[in-house]
Amino acid sequence: MSTLVDSVAAALFKDGYIVVRMESGVEVRFPVAGNPRLARGTPAQLNRIEVSPFGLHWPDLDEDLSFRGLLEGDYGQTDTRRTSGCTRRRTRRA
Repeated sequence: MSTLVDSVAAALFKDGYIVVRMESGVEVRFPVAGNPRLARGTPAQLNRIEVSPFGLHWPDLDEDLSFRGLLEGDYGQTDTRRTSGCTRRRTRRA
């Protein structure tokens, strides 16, 4: 069993994507359109993200996604998993 050692610095909705920025500078983003529950959300609902040590939760949309799944390209509630829709990159720290 692996343990996530990086922490989330920010999670937000921007330009049709959920963007998760980690303390290390790694950024994970995935399209909202790839998840039916998230795709029906308003910008306000999509920006109301609760972060836990294990993943993300949208209380208004009753959706939960694990960090492990996201890193494997699984952004939930669809049969098209492990696609190229999820991207990771290292961003420069200021």
